[in-house]
Amino acid sequence: MTVSEFPTKPLRPSPRPGSRGGRALQKGRQTKQTIVDAALGLAAQIGLEGLSIGVLAEVTQMSKSGVFAHFGSREELQISVIREYYARFSDEIFSPAMDEARGLPRVRALFSNWMKRVAVEIQSGCIFISGAVEFDDRPGPVRDALASSVKTWLAAMYRAVVQAKEEGQLNEDADEEQMAFEIHGLILASHYEARFLKNPASVARANQGFENILTRYGKTVAAETARAPKSKPHSKEK
Repeated sequence: MTVSEFPTKPLRPSPRPGSRGGRALQKGRQTKQTIVDAALGLAAQIGLEGLSIGVLAEVTQMSKSGVFAHFGSREELQISVIREYYARFSDEIFSPAMDEARGLPRVRALFSNWMKRVAVEIQSGCIFISGAVEFDDRPGPVRDALASSVKTWLAAMYRAVVQAKEEGQLNEDADEEQMAFEIHGLILASHYEARFLKNPASVARANQGFENILTRYGKTVAAETARAPKSKPHSKEK
């Protein structure tokens, strides 16, 4: 059978925003978002594995069939939570950093934005980290969604480091992959020490570790420029 021989169905026009179908579609999206928000809050506390259609139905005061209708499976629910978490992660960390200049200023912004999130997640937990523990040896769509999200962050940091070297802000023999690896290691260590070991100095240690990385890999002038706050213009003396 050729492609042209496959039976086709006429395309249905999308419901108009003001129509009954449009209102129903909008309400359905709002309901699904409410469920995902509730699931995201739960996952931070009990992990992705703790999520179930039944638990979400109880939390949102909906029927199990109503929750199931929006996802179809527990696996799809977990993946939807990962997507939402990544979207918020991107808005808080990636997007603002892209406003900074290429090179060390952008590297610094990525790390600084992530550390701000770490300070919050010391209490609430990080789905990327808890999910890695739950799904590290369990192949499947949920693990793939988690790994893809983390790899995107690592790729963004690596690109920023590479750009810093292209801008002449790193030593010529600087290993970009090693530098990005060490920065990621600081994030993981700060989570472990703060959340599990309850070390109150963990965030400060991570920030100092980052400064040490810049000193070791960066050229002195570039490192100082990236570190120095923007100065305000001096008023003229009378």
